[in-house]
Amino acid sequence: MAYAQAKESLISGGINRVLLATDGDLNIGVNDRNELKTLVEEQRKSGVSLTTLGVGDSNYNEALMKTLADAGDGSYHYLDSLQEAHKVLIHQFTSTLHTIAQDVKIQVEFNPALVSEYRLLGYELRALNREDFNNDAVDAGDIGAGHQVTALYEIVPRGLKGSVDPLRYGSASKQKAIDSAAHAQELAWVKLRYKQPGESVSQLLQLPVLADASHKVSALEQEAQFATAVAAWGQWLRGSTLLGNYQSADILAMARNAKGEDRYGHRAEFLRLVELSAALKR
Repeated sequence: MAYAQAKESLISGGINRVLLATDGDLNIGVNDRNELKTLVEEQRKSGVSLTTLGVGDSNYNEALMKTLADAGDGSYHYLDSLQEAHKVLIHQFTSTLHTIAQDVKIQVEFNPALVSEYRLLGYELRALNREDFNNDAVDAGDIGAGHQVTALYEIVPRGLKGSVDPLRYGSASKQKAIDSAAHAQELAWVKLRYKQPGESVSQLLQLPVLADASHKVSALEQEAQFATAVAAWGQWLRGSTLLGNYQSADILAMARNAKGEDRYGHRAEFLRLVELSAALKR
C-alpha cells in the first residue's frame, strides 16, 4: 500500500521514499524474507527507496529491518525513545530523505611499510569484494545531505607486536621497493567512488593519508576521539578479546574528554548508556 501511494505521487527527479515504521514481525501480505527483499529492490530500481524505522521490543526483528533498508538504498534507525525519533525525523530529516550521492564505495589500501595489521570496525553488512569497487553495476550505500559517515580502522604500526603472526613467505623484494618509494610516508591510500543521483556512471576521488608519528588516540581530533569511544563501547559490549585491558572506565574517560558541544544531548545520552551497561556488567 505504501509503494502504491508513492507511485501515485511519484515526483520525477525528486525524493520518492517510503518510511516503514514496524517491529519487523511482518505477518500480513508478503512476509517471506527473500520475497520482501526482492520487492524492495524492484521498487528501488523504479525510483522509490525505503527507510526502515524500528519500534517496539516484542518479537523485534532487527536483522530484517537492516536487510530491507540496505536493499532499498535507505537507512535503518531504531526509535527507542521520543528523543531518538526527534533526532532521526527532525534534526537529521534532510540527510535521512535527500540523497546527494548514490552507490558510494570506499576502498582503503594500507602501506605495508608502515602498517603490519589492520581491521575495520563494523560495516560487516556493507563489505564488498575488491573487484566490485570499479563495477558500477554493483549496488552500494547512499549518502544524504549533511550526512557524515565515519569508518574506523584499528592499525598495528610496523615494528609493533600484533595479534596475528607474520607470514613466513612474505615478498621481501616488494616490501623493499615500497620502503624506498616516494610514497613511503603515506599511511594509506583512500579511493572513493560515487554516482550523482540518477546517473549510472560513477566518479572517482582518491587521496593519500599521511603518516602521523604519534599513533596515539589522544592526538586525534575531538570528533574522532568520541567516535573511537563509541566503537570501543560496541566492542566491549560484544566481549571482544581484541580490546585487551581497555574497559568501560577508559571508554567513559575518552568520551567525557571528547564530549564537546552537545546541542541536543545525544552525547550525554551515550555517556549514560555506558555508565548503565558498566553497572549491569559488574
